[in-house]
Amino acid sequence: MQAEVPNARIPALAAFLAENRSRAHRVMHHLIGLQRPFLLKSDLHDAVEQLCRDDEQLAETALARALFQAQEAAIDASWVYLALRHRVAKWNYLRIHLETMDLNEVTVSEFLRFKEHLATGGHDDPFGLEIDLRPFYREQQKLTEEGSIGRGVEFLNRRLSSRLFDELGKGDQRLLGFLRMHSYRGHQLMLNDAIGTVAELRNALRQAMIPLRRRPTHTPYTDLASELRGFGFEPGWGHDAARIRETMSLLLDILEAPSPQTLESFLSRVPMIFSIAIVSPHGWFGQSNVLGRPDTGGQVVYILDQVRALEREMHQRLAEQGIDIEPRVLVLSRLIPEAEGTSCNERLEPIAGTRNAAILRVPFRNAAGEVLPHWVSRFHLWPYLEGYALDAERELLAELGGRPDLIIGNYSDGNLVASLLSQRLGVSQCNIAHALEKTKYLFSDLYWRENEERYHFSAQFTADLIAINTADFVITSTYQEIAGTDDSVGQYESYSSFTMPGLYRVVSGVDVYDPKFNIVSPGADEDIYFPYTDDQRRLVHLHAEIEELLFGGPRDGESRGVLAERERPLLFTMARLDRIKNMTGLVDWYGRSAELREQADLVVVAGHVDPGRSGDDEEREQIETMHRLFEQHGLDGQVRWLGIHLEKPLAGELYRFIAERRGVFVQPALFEAFGLTVIEAMSCGLPVFATRYGGPLEIIEDGLSGFHIDPNHGADATALIADFLRRCAEDADCWRAISEAALARIEERYTWRRYAERMMTLSRVYGFWKYVTDLERTETARYLEMFYGLQFRPLARTMAW
Repeated sequence: MQAEVPNARIPALAAFLAENRSRAHRVMHHLIGLQRPFLLKSDLHDAVEQLCRDDEQLAETALARALFQAQEAAIDASWVYLALRHRVAKWNYLRIHLETMDLNEVTVSEFLRFKEHLATGGHDDPFGLEIDLRPFYREQQKLTEEGSIGRGVEFLNRRLSSRLFDELGKGDQRLLGFLRMHSYRGHQLMLNDAIGTVAELRNALRQAMIPLRRRPTHTPYTDLASELRGFGFEPGWGHDAARIRETMSLLLDILEAPSPQTLESFLSRVPMIFSIAIVSPHGWFGQSNVLGRPDTGGQVVYILDQVRALEREMHQRLAEQGIDIEPRVLVLSRLIPEAEGTSCNERLEPIAGTRNAAILRVPFRNAAGEVLPHWVSRFHLWPYLEGYALDAERELLAELGGRPDLIIGNYSDGNLVASLLSQRLGVSQCNIAHALEKTKYLFSDLYWRENEERYHFSAQFTADLIAINTADFVITSTYQEIAGTDDSVGQYESYSSFTMPGLYRVVSGVDVYDPKFNIVSPGADEDIYFPYTDDQRRLVHLHAEIEELLFGGPRDGESRGVLAERERPLLFTMARLDRIKNMTGLVDWYGRSAELREQADLVVVAGHVDPGRSGDDEEREQIETMHRLFEQHGLDGQVRWLGIHLEKPLAGELYRFIAERRGVFVQPALFEAFGLTVIEAMSCGLPVFATRYGGPLEIIEDGLSGFHIDPNHGADATALIADFLRRCAEDADCWRAISEAALARIEERYTWRRYAERMMTLSRVYGFWKYVTDLERTETARYLEMFYGLQFRPLARTMAW
C-alpha cells in the first residue's frame, strides 16, 4: 500500500544520494556501526546530531531531514529501510542500498517483511497472513484533515445530513422509521400509528404547534398529553409546552432543510437511552479496598465516576422530555470467589452516589465449566472471555429485563466482550481503550514470541484490532491518544500497520481518519477534588491522619523513610508501582539532584513496600529497585514511601494539604494514556509537573497551568522543578499563578458534567446514523467475524486455563 499523499522530500533525497555518495555512505556506515537492526526516532535523531558535530552542513541536507522525519529504521549489511511519517497516519517507506545508494519507495507490506526478516534471523514467511481492512474503507465517509481527527460525530453530521434527503422521499422516510421505533417496555414513545407517512408527520407537527403556541410556557405535558396523542404524538417530546415546541420546531427545520447543528440538537432530545451496560472484566472491580491491587487503578475510578455522571445526565434528559422512567446503569465485571476482603464475590453491588446503578459480577469459568475462584492477570484472561460474554449476556438480560440501549467496553478485554455482546444483541457499541499496551512495550509486536508467556500480546493485539473495528464509536481522552503528535505516533495510529512474525502482518488495521473517533475528556469527582481554598468543604478532621501519614514514624510493612523536617515543601507522586509509571525513575532523579533535595522532600504513594505482599511479578521487581535506590542515595530522611491505598476523600484532602504547604505534584510516567491523577491534583489547585508523553501534554499548558517533563531526561526534569520551587520561595505569586491557571484549565475542559452531556449526545447520534445507513460496515463485520474465529479463538485456546 503506497502512501496516499506524496512526500515532496523523496525526490530531493534521491538526488542527494546520487550526487553525494561518499557523504551519504558515511552517514549510513555510522548507522550500521550502531550494530542494532532497529532504530527508533530518538536513536536516529541522536545519531544525526552526533554526525552534525563533525559536519555542520549535514543538518541542512535532504538525507538529514529524511532521517529526522523517520519514525524508525531497519538495517542489515546491505539495506537501510526507513519509515517516514510526513503527517498523521500518512507514511512513506523507503529503502537505500548501501553500496549503490539507490533509493526505492516500497510498500508497507515490503517494509514489514524486511522487519520480520531481521527479527527472525531470516526465518520469515513470505506467504504469511496479511490483514488489510483498507478495501472496506468508505472514502466518502472518511475525514481528510488531521485537525478533524477525534471530531467524528461533527463530520458525520455535516456529511450525512446533506446526503440524508438527496434521494427524494428516502431520507425523510428513514427518519420517520427511526422516530417510530422508540418504545420502552411496550409503551410507545414519540409517534403512534396515527402518523404513517412523512406528509402526515409534517401536517401533524404543524397542527400540534397551533395549540402549543397558545398554552403558557410551563404547561406540563400531562395537561397536553390527550390532545397531542390525538395528533399522533406520544411521550418524549418534552416535559412542558415550551420544550415540546422547541423539539417539534427542530424536527420541522430538519424536514425543511437539515443542518448538522439542528440534527444534533434534535437527536440529543430523542428518548432512546434508558439502560447502559459498561463492561470491565479484569482486575478487582469494587468501591473500596481494591485500588492499588494488580491491574486495578485509574480505570476503576474512571468508570465509577462515569456511572454517576451518566446516570445524572440520563435522569435529566428523560425528565426534560417528559418521561418518568428510572434509567439503569450496570457495570459488568468479574466475580472473584476468593475476594480477599473485597466485595468482588458479591453478584450485585449498588454503586454509592447513584439511584439505580450497580456492579453486576459474573465469574470466569475454566474449560471444564467450573467457576474460577482466584484473580487472573489482565494478560492471562483471554481464554475465559468468550464464555464470560455468554454468561454475562444471560445475567444482563435477566437483570435489565431486556437488552441495554448502549454497551460501553473498557480496555482490551472489555472492548472484546462488548463486541461479542453488541453483535449478539444488536446494540450500539462504544469502546474506551484507557491504554493500548502495544505502545507501552518496546517492539512488543515484533518480538511477541519472547513476551508471549508473560504478556500474551498475540491475543491482546488481535482482540484490539477486532474491537476497534467493530465499535460504532470510540471515545478517547485526548487527541494524541488517537493520532500522536508531529514527533510521535498515536496509540490507535500504531495499529495501522505492524507485524507479529510467524503470526500475521497488518498492512492496514486501524484508520484514525475514521469518523468513529471522538475526544471526550473525563474529569475528577467534584465532590472529592475541589480547590484547597474552599475552606467550607475542607475535610479538616482528616488533617491529623494526614500529618501521621506524612511525618509519622515507620508503619509496619507499609512505609519506608521518615521525613526529618516538617516545614519543607513536598513533592508528591501517586501511582501504581509498575515500570511504565516510572516511580522508581522519579526517586532516582530526586536522589541524584542535590539542588532539589535541598529545597523539598518527596512523598511517594505506590504499590507495596514489602515485596511479600505483592502478587505481581513486575511490581515486585519495582519494589526491589525502590529499596535499592533508598540505600544507594541515602534517602530515608528525605523520602517517605507509603505502600498503602488512599480512599478518595483522604486522597483529595492530601492534595489540598500539600497545596496549602506550597508543594507540587509530579507525574513521571514513561507514557500516560490520560492522567487522572494530573486532573485530580490540578482540581485541588496543586501545580503539576507531568510527562510529555501522553495525555498530560494536552491537559497542561506548559508554563501556564503546569509543566511538561521528559521522563527520558530526569536531570532536566529535576532542574525544572528545583527552579520553580526556588522562584516560589522568592515570590509567592509565582506558585499562586500556576495554581489558579490549573483550576481554570480544569473548569474549562475537564469535568464530568461536560463528559456526560457529550456521551449522551454521541450515543444518540451514532445510534441514528447506524439505523439509517448502517454506516456501511456490514462487510467489515463479516471479515472481522472470520478473523475472530480463525485467529483469536485458536490463540486464546492455546493458553493454559
